[in-house]
Amino acid sequence: MSRSPSFSVKSELSVKADPDAMQRWVLAFCIIRFDLEQGQLIEECYPPGCLSQEEELEVAFSSFPDSVSQHQNRSSIHDCIFFFRFQRHKHSKQGNGTSSEISEIVDKETSSTPEEVKSIRRSRSTDISKSSKYLYGYVFNRQRHDERLKRGGEQKSVVILSHGPYSSVFRPLLQIMGPLYFDIGRKAIEHIAGYVSLWPSPVPGKLMELPIGNAMLKVNLPPAHSLPLESGISYEESASSMAPFLPSNPSVPQGLFHDSDIFGTFRGLLLQLWLLWELLLIGEPILIIAPTPPQCCEAVASLVSLVAPLLCSVDFRPYFTIHDPDFAQLNALQEGDKYPPMVLGVTNLFFLKALRYIPHIVSVGSPAPSSSRVTIASRSTGRIPAKQEGFGLQQLSLKKFSPSSLFNAVKLRRDGPLCLMTEHKEAIWSTYVATTKPDTSILNRLIDAGMSPRVEESMSVVNNEILRRHFLELTTNFLAPFGPYFRATTPSEGSSPYADPPPLPPFDADDFLMSLSARGVGKFLSKRMRSNWLDLYRRFLKGPNFLPWFQRRLSIAENEQHRLWRQARMKTDIHLLITKMLELETVDCFNAIERHLLGEMQLQQSGRAISDSAAMCQKLKGDLQAVFNVLPNDMQQLLLLNPQRAALLQGSSNPELTKLPGRPSIQVGVVSSNSPR
Repeated sequence: MSRSPSFSVKSELSVKADPDAMQRWVLAFCIIRFDLEQGQLIEECYPPGCLSQEEELEVAFSSFPDSVSQHQNRSSIHDCIFFFRFQRHKHSKQGNGTSSEISEIVDKETSSTPEEVKSIRRSRSTDISKSSKYLYGYVFNRQRHDERLKRGGEQKSVVILSHGPYSSVFRPLLQIMGPLYFDIGRKAIEHIAGYVSLWPSPVPGKLMELPIGNAMLKVNLPPAHSLPLESGISYEESASSMAPFLPSNPSVPQGLFHDSDIFGTFRGLLLQLWLLWELLLIGEPILIIAPTPPQCCEAVASLVSLVAPLLCSVDFRPYFTIHDPDFAQLNALQEGDKYPPMVLGVTNLFFLKALRYIPHIVSVGSPAPSSSRVTIASRSTGRIPAKQEGFGLQQLSLKKFSPSSLFNAVKLRRDGPLCLMTEHKEAIWSTYVATTKPDTSILNRLIDAGMSPRVEESMSVVNNEILRRHFLELTTNFLAPFGPYFRATTPSEGSSPYADPPPLPPFDADDFLMSLSARGVGKFLSKRMRSNWLDLYRRFLKGPNFLPWFQRRLSIAENEQHRLWRQARMKTDIHLLITKMLELETVDCFNAIERHLLGEMQLQQSGRAISDSAAMCQKLKGDLQAVFNVLPNDMQQLLLLNPQRAALLQGSSNPELTKLPGRPSIQVGVVSSNSPR
């Protein structure tokens, strides 16, 4: 179990909160109390008015452990940390900025005054919070048992709401904020909000140092390619961030929830991790049930992390309750109906009956025995080491196989998931036959930590790195055959970089499968997959993960190709190039340079120009003049009939606004060396 960072509040060093700056990380801080007469009530919400009434209800109902999942833990205080995710069904349309619009806002920051930057960021944070399709709630829940109180105790939750899946940030923050709130009350919210307001904007894929009082949170954020575009945030992505090779540093996150405890969560089901990887890869609906919210949250997070570096487009809910608006639709599905692609983490055993037709059910975790020990769920998920019982038909124990384990497995298969109503067991119920074979060499490298909590946690870190790196390699090799479709080209030696780059290869599913069948899947996968591996690719192409990932990669590859050709134009010696051209080729080159120059000028006018845009304009202007000089006189006179073109060639300092048919209005004066960046 991780130790909570120390934190002290000094009034003379208090930091005033800036709600607009805070929203780069946090949408709201909520305090929710369980009232015996009225149920869940929001006592505090900072800043006020940022949630709709429906969202307030959803946050309130999702911020407490389900009563059906509670155990008779008679300790005086019981703390736990978990998180949930819900869809914003009625979020404001005016905030739905496109990625290009948001990129434009980011670019404007580089050419604005400090006052303008503050205004832009305030507008940007508001747009982000409104346009996020999902919200994440990170919960610190405290149950205080006191026989003197009505019904023997009380419950209260401290909740951080964010548009980002930053569990590596908000878990340790809750370890500070949760106990602090129960010590000093509302002041804790104000102090934490003040420090969060000072944090720099999130930088995906980077190690960030975030000060909080006298502590420093050092956290790795998930990379840009793993963050969904519907989050309303557009980060700069490069081809290098998605290159088909493994990182040398295993601690660098390659996907969401890089800090999740795969080994601790699925320790009793290790042999089935490859089955679960496939199910998530192709987008099959999965129900994960666990005794407590921290355990089911960790299971969902670990499962999502298995498919890195693939963009996960499956709807995942780390802690799902019957109060979720989507529950009514799921509950109405009958036998034979198709479930949407989603991963649900639940603790309420009622879901075993309500969603009995869901095709894949996974039971994880260990019930907490009655204990007086205070536990806080953190990276170790609040899991108490206990003897594994009830091995399912598709489960692996770290112990050797025995006839009794086979008997238990057959009994579990016969009884079905409803056997969990009487006794919790770790097992999987699924009729899906995996294509990928479990890698026993990986399993043999794992270390069984024994019963010591301190040793178990340190060994889990080692085991998690082994497992995460293996599945990262597995996913990377699975996606490798798509690489040729994202291969950006550079101008060949001696060719003109002013021509339009060739389009990337078009994708056709049938052609891809036929080609892949002919050349094979590669040495790495051929050793680990059965002969029907092509069927897995067919399912993947039809599943929810393929198209969003492919389009994202294609867009990045196109941008990379545009960058490479633009870079080549910047370095080309135009005088050497035109000596090898015929007259017709020279005219084409002139037209191409003019088109690129007008494009750069348009970017400058719109405020979306990149840092070297002014230098590029000057280079293209000089190239345009050089090509013009070698053209015949009659052709030169013909070109000069256009006043806008004449202004470009003569370098006119008079900013006359002219317009060509089919071209945007261009202010000629911006081609000077003093143009704003």
